[in-house]
Amino acid sequence: MNRKELVRKDCVYYNTPSMIAPAALENVHSCENWLPRRGMSAWRVAGIIHALEGWETHECGNSASLMVEEDIDKVWAATLRHGFRPLNVPIAKA
Repeated sequence: MNRKELVRKDCVYYNTPSMIAPAALENVHSCENWLPRRGMSAWRVAGIIHALEGWETHECGNSASLMVEEDIDKVWAATLRHGFRPLNVPIAKA
C-alpha cells in the first residue's frame, strides 16, 4: 500500500508542532515514532525547557501560576538558547 492510499478524504491532516533536540541532549535517539530521529513534539520540549529553567509556572488549568501571553517570547528564547530548533514535517497530500 502506498502513502496516497493511506490518506483519507474524510479526514483533516495537520502538522504537529515539533522540534529537533540539540546534539548536547544525550540518549535521545527516537522520542516519537512518527517524527524523524531526535524529533520531539513541542509540548514535550516545553516540559524539558520548564525543568531546565526551573520555572514553576505552566500553561494549563485555572491557577494563579499560569504563564501569560507575554511569556511566549521568553519561552521561545529559552528554547532556542538550549539548542532546540523548529522541525518542518511535510504532510501527505491527498
